[in-house]
Amino acid sequence: MSVSCLAFTDKGFALAQKLAQALEGTAYRSGPSLTLQQWTKTHFSQDRALIYVGAVGIAVRAVAPYLQSKTTDPAVVVVDECARFAIPLLSGHLGGANDLALRVAALCGAQPVITTATDANGIFAVDEWARCQNCAVLHPQCIRNVSGKLLAGKTVHIKTEEPVAGRPPQGVKLVAEGTYDVYVGFASQPEEILWLVPRAVVLGVGCRKGTTAETLEAALDALPLPRQAVCAAASIDLKAQEPGLLAFCSQNGWNLQTYSAEELAQVPGDFSTSAFVKKTTGVDNVCERAAVRCSEGVLLCRKTAGAGVTLAAAVKPYQLDWRFHNVW
Repeated sequence: MSVSCLAFTDKGFALAQKLAQALEGTAYRSGPSLTLQQWTKTHFSQDRALIYVGAVGIAVRAVAPYLQSKTTDPAVVVVDECARFAIPLLSGHLGGANDLALRVAALCGAQPVITTATDANGIFAVDEWARCQNCAVLHPQCIRNVSGKLLAGKTVHIKTEEPVAGRPPQGVKLVAEGTYDVYVGFASQPEEILWLVPRAVVLGVGCRKGTTAETLEAALDALPLPRQAVCAAASIDLKAQEPGLLAFCSQNGWNLQTYSAEELAQVPGDFSTSAFVKKTTGVDNVCERAAVRCSEGVLLCRKTAGAGVTLAAAVKPYQLDWRFHNVW
C-alpha cells in the first residue's frame, strides 16, 4: 500500500509532487483524462492514504460514496494549495491520518488542524495505540466507551498477554485479573470488551493436492483464532505451487513461505506426528513445524485436521510499548 496525492491546479500539483516524493508516494493531476471520481474510486480501495491538495469540500464529496468503516477506510488528508493548513479528514487514529497531517504540515510549513477529542485534550488514544502496536481492532464499537472514560477522567483497565514496555499513560492501568476494558491477545472476548489482536501469527498449512481455497477458508474459520491475527502462511515446498493454497494466501494478503522436508525436520519442539505424512512428504508433521519455523516463535494452536487440510498456528515474538504516535 502507498500514499497517493491528487491536485487540481498546476500550483497544487507542484505541492503534491513535493509531498509524494517525501512520503514515497505518487502524485496525480486531475483533468479531462483523470477525473476526481475516477481517481478516488481507484485509490480509496488500494492505498494506505490519500492526500487531496485543494478544498476540503471537494475531498468530502469525493470520498463520501466509498466510506465503510473506521477499521478499513484509508487515511485521508487535505492540504490547501498554498500549504497553509493540513487537515486529517478521515481515519485519524486507526488509519493514521492525524500523524500523516502532522508530517505533511512539517514538510510544507502548514498548520495541522487536529480535531479528535483525545488529541485535543492530550490524552491516550487507544485506537491509535492499536495501530502503532500493529494490532487489529475487534469490537470497534467499544473505542468510544474507552475514550469516553478517559475524557471523563476515569481509569481504563487493560489486560495483555505480553508485558508492555514503559510507563502507562495517565488514566491507563494494566491488570492481570478482574474486570478490564481492553484486551490485547488471541483469546475470544465478549462484545463489550475492546479486543486488540496482534498481527503476529503464522498459519502452518498442510493439504492434499487439489485442495481449493474455499476448503482452506472453511478450515481457517473453524480454528479457535481470529483471522486478523494471521500475518503469513507457511508449508512444505511440495505445496509451493499448489493453486488452491496460493489463491487462499492471495485472498488474505499473506505471503507463503515454504521449506524442505529436511528443514522442517530440524525444527526443535514437541509436535504431533503422523506416519502417513512422513511417508508422503518426508517429515512427520508439516503444519506445526512450518508455523514454528516461519514464526521463530511458539505454537499457539496445535494441529487441527479435516477435509484433507491440517492447520496450526504459531505466534512470532512481539513487543508492546506505550507509543501511540507514528511518524510517516
